[in-house]
Amino acid sequence: MPLDLSNTLVVGISATALFDMNESDKIFQDARLDDPDRAIELFREYMLEHEDSPLQPGTGYPLVKALLGLNRYKQKTDNSQLVEVVVMSRNSPDTGLRVLNSIRHYELNISRSAFTAGESAADYIEAFDVDLFLTTDVNDAQQVIDSGHCAAAILKEPPKGGGEIPEGQVRIAFDGDAVLFSDESELVYKKEGMEAFHAQEDALQDMPMDEGPYASLLIKLSKLQDRLPMKVEYSPVRIAIVTARNSPSEMRVIKTLRHWGVYVDEAFFLGGVGKDKVLQAFKPHIFFDDQDVHLDSAANLVPSGKVPYLSTSPLAAPEKEKVVEAS
Repeated sequence: MPLDLSNTLVVGISATALFDMNESDKIFQDARLDDPDRAIELFREYMLEHEDSPLQPGTGYPLVKALLGLNRYKQKTDNSQLVEVVVMSRNSPDTGLRVLNSIRHYELNISRSAFTAGESAADYIEAFDVDLFLTTDVNDAQQVIDSGHCAAAILKEPPKGGGEIPEGQVRIAFDGDAVLFSDESELVYKKEGMEAFHAQEDALQDMPMDEGPYASLLIKLSKLQDRLPMKVEYSPVRIAIVTARNSPSEMRVIKTLRHWGVYVDEAFFLGGVGKDKVLQAFKPHIFFDDQDVHLDSAANLVPSGKVPYLSTSPLAAPEKEKVVEAS
């Protein structure tokens, strides 16, 4: 009988998001420039030579370790784990052995994996019932977001500073508009300005916002909390919303979450004040936002991931222009 994961939080993560593979990636990229015909061969030789050398933790490592730790609360009557993690890598099974050895070195309870030898791992998201996909590959993340199958993020480099993340908890911070909620309100702000945005959100405060790309993940986290043996107020899963909204637009956020049946521990309505200091105090295992203006500073302090816009969203147009300018 197929494994029932309907009540399990499933996280798919690329090898480059779980571990720091910058060195091996540089070997491959340099080989593509110097000797493109032998690039894959040289990469394979390097990976085989270092097969027994554990990789260093990557940006997604703290979150994965903390989430897997929740399985200690699994009840005897439960038929499935609370959390499962799937490593999804563009490595071949042969070169991926170093990844598997690293998983064993860090004693991560990860039993499922996909090695696709250069093909997009995003093609297998639905097959593995993934709720959240973490990657360093922009194209893979965009493909997943556009498919609507699950939440996805492009992870920034590991933070350079910040304090220790509390043990025994899972701490996740979300931006609001265009991440948890649809981009409708964000578009009003972009097109008509702050005054029009506040006026609309105040007038519609009793009308729940539509779901954004991370709403399904937040709801799945809420279901995960329900499976834990303690009351939600004492849950080891601690969720914060860190948003640039402020009064009078904050009411719609709280009422939307109530409509979804979701409990959030902390909410910060900053009104344009920088998010980095709040995040440094909250100490999340990861922070999800859609805007580089917030992520660039936050990523120096806490693990951070960028949420791509739908390719069809008007908000995606400036992002596409940036790519063209940089190319």
